[in-house]
Amino acid sequence: MDIQVLGSVSVRYGNRQHAVGSKRLTAILALLALSPGRTIPADQLEDELWAGRTLANARNALQASVGRLRRYLESITGRRGDELIRTVGGGYQLGVPADRVDAHRFRELARSGADLVASDPALAAVALEEALSLWRGLALMDAHDGLRVRIAAADLEERRITVYEDLTTARLAVDPHRISLPELRGTASEHPERERLTELLMLALYHAGRQAEALDVFHRARRRLADEMGLEPGRALHRAYQAILQQDDMLGEPRQVLAHR
Repeated sequence: MDIQVLGSVSVRYGNRQHAVGSKRLTAILALLALSPGRTIPADQLEDELWAGRTLANARNALQASVGRLRRYLESITGRRGDELIRTVGGGYQLGVPADRVDAHRFRELARSGADLVASDPALAAVALEEALSLWRGLALMDAHDGLRVRIAAADLEERRITVYEDLTTARLAVDPHRISLPELRGTASEHPERERLTELLMLALYHAGRQAEALDVFHRARRRLADEMGLEPGRALHRAYQAILQQDDMLGEPRQVLAHR
């Protein structure tokens, strides 16, 4: 059984994918899946489900919801529900290996890929591409009512952008012409606060033989930072600008402009 949270929360068993349906059961499964092998105290689950609301029988309501979720998982897998969701002390624990949760696999691939970017960018790109391929939409997109899940979703989305930056860095080192400029430009536009994306866009444009556009990206980013926050671009962005302006040998040979026409 695989638990998928990088998109809508779902259960995959064999070749079939099953939506959980109930918002309450989805939230419980999501919170347990975010910490596979760790016991989540019942009061944390109650707070996630009914934060800010007074519920005299919250513990009984939680136990009933866990029972429903167990029966649902048992109907999919044929395994006992109390083995899939264990009662441990005063809480509950997801009884599946961590690598059966897509968010855990994503983080492991992201870590291994990031560690290889400098030493073996080709191998890094393989791991980072696999990490991003696990995503099916916004993280935990149907389980956002509780605070803990919202925080986890934001953290996963932040990590996804970092992985995209690492992958683009690896591709610049191996084969910059594989980079999709429209995709990179769009991502940089969606996240103007991330100077690394701006830097990567400048470098990718330079490698595509579009030096003037690369410099223009810097100037527009500089104006935006000055107008909105009264700041100057960071050192990395300035270094990239100077290297592109001087056509520094460390950047490698840009594609001839004629090839772009």
